[in-house]
Amino acid sequence: MKLLSSWKRLAVGSLALFAAALMITAIIHAQTPQGERWLHVRVDGTVANGDMAHVNLPISFAIAILANVNHDQLHHGHINLGHADLNGVDVRAILDAVRTAHDGEFVTVKNHNQDVSVAKQNGMLVVHATDGRSSGRQSVEVRVPISVVDAMLSAGGQDLDVAAGLRALASHGDTDLVTVKDSNHTVHVWIDSKNNMD
Repeated sequence: MKLLSSWKRLAVGSLALFAAALMITAIIHAQTPQGERWLHVRVDGTVANGDMAHVNLPISFAIAILANVNHDQLHHGHINLGHADLNGVDVRAILDAVRTAHDGEFVTVKNHNQDVSVAKQNGMLVVHATDGRSSGRQSVEVRVPISVVDAMLSAGGQDLDVAAGLRALASHGDTDLVTVKDSNHTVHVWIDSKNNMD
């Protein structure tokens, strides 16, 4: 009898969570204007580990969420770099230098284990890195439109305006932003006009 009661509570709780998830999904879709750009994050593990996470957010929804976060260096859509420990690296100055530079490959590092390049190509900041150490091969590919860098720098001072960067990102066509692969996971971040990962 006690076991049956526990199962009923579990079933009712599961139905309530499912109903809440359906309502949140319906609200997001109802409030998403036609032509909205979507931010997608897909993390897939190997068959052996079975990890998986898929996130689809309208960019306007992500901006609204950011505007209401006030934690550590993130304040209402801005990241403050003034107190961040970045080992003496002035991220803002580096981004500004990349933004104003001509197209070209800025950094190339190759050795028997690693291959890293940073370049500006056709209005995009492109970072490519591979690490082929014995623990398994890893690769990272990052592509960020320079207009997004411009928007993030628009805050002035020691702030990066992440919300402005997302708004700038929304004005681009379908764009792959980040791809990370290693022996256990594949991570893909991109934007497009679809509300699913198909």
